This record gives sequence, structure tokens and C-alpha cells, in this order.
Amino acid sequence: MAIQDIYHYVKIDDRMVTAGQPSEEQLKSAAAEGFQAVINLAPHDSRNALPDEAGTVASTGMTYHHIPVMWENPEETDFKKFSETLNQLGDQKVLIHCVANYRVTAFFGLYAMRELKWSQAQADQLMANFWARGEYPIWDQFIDRMKAQLKS
Repeated sequence: MAIQDIYHYVKIDDRMVTAGQPSEEQLKSAAAEGFQAVINLAPHDSRNALPDEAGTVASTGMTYHHIPVMWENPEETDFKKFSETLNQLGDQKVLIHCVANYRVTAFFGLYAMRELKWSQAQADQLMANFWARGEYPIWDQFIDRMKAQLKS
């Protein structure tokens, strides 16, 4: 099973992919395709979570980074840890996922605005692949709060 088959797969560039929850086979495919790290933003008890994702990732030789972001309460500290982790990984090839690529597109869009100098329109377009403003008010508030911080 190819990495491109992961639910809500989005290729950002040659070293960065965002997606929903991968299967064990898809994680093994990611390693075979040269990915070096996995960042998981979903809590371990999320829908379709793997019983031992950390172990599966480690068995492939990739590094595993778990930053559980509660859907009902995304926090600035979560985003800060995500940004620090991504920065520490440098030029490594990274698969970033959550349950359905909602948390990830929000976090990566904000990260890309700050670190990669994406425009707000570019970040909004990434998020709009899966969700629309007003659909999840708590996330709209979080994203607006973080964008305001990025502008100051």
C-alpha cells in the first residue's frame, strides 16, 4: 500500500507530506520511500489509531514524535512543540499526520507562514483542502489567535 493512499494525503514538497492516519503498511511504505521521521498530532485513543504506532515507526528506522493535540482544545503550547520538533528535524523527509489531516493542515499552515514565509492565502488554501471556516469554531478561534501572534 503506497503512502499516496493514506487518507487525505497532501504532498507539500519533496520532503514533507501531511495526511490522516496511516496504516502499519503505509508507515512501512513511507520508510521505504526514504521518510526519516513521523510526527503524529492525534491522541493515542483517536479513531483508527494504531495500537503501537511508535513501535511500528521505530521498527522501520524512522523516528517518531508524538504531540497529542486535543481536538476540543488546541493550545499554543501544542503548536510551539510542533514547530520546535519540525525545526529540529531540519532537512529530514517527514510524514506529519493526525486522524484526518485537519489538525496537521492547521498547524502546518501556521508553521509555513512563520518559518517558510508562506502567504496567509497559501496557508488558508492548504487548510481549505479539508475544511471551511465556520465548520469548527474552536479551531477558527485558535487559528485566528495564532495568525494574530504571527503578525505581531
